[in-house]
Amino acid sequence: MSKLAKKVALITGGSRGIGAAIAKRLAADGASIVITYAKDASAASNVVNEIQQGGGKAIAVQADAADAEAVKDAVEKAVATFGRLDVLVNNAGTAIPKPFEETTLEEMDRVLDINIRGVFATTHLR
Repeated sequence: MSKLAKKVALITGGSRGIGAAIAKRLAADGASIVITYAKDASAASNVVNEIQQGGGKAIAVQADAADAEAVKDAVEKAVATFGRLDVLVNNAGTAIPKPFEETTLEEMDRVLDINIRGVFATTHLR
């Protein structure tokens, strides 16, 4: 029996990079996977397809981590699809790739909304 058989994992920002790698690894260990993505449906679909081709179960849900209502919907979709939620990986995050003195308040608000508020909202809902 796989380590994570019958477990369901939600990975925010799971459509690329570290999030995609985490999703694939948890699927390889037997978990059913729900990934969220903000914009790139194609990348999310590729991750889901790769997991499914490997014999796993996975879905992708569009949910910007900064949007508490979208995150709530993703959690509800995970439970509706797989019957439960056991693992949460708050992976979604962003940075501002420019010097601090050039950063606008709006850009900083976006970073805080995703990296802090998003983690709180997702964890709080779980």
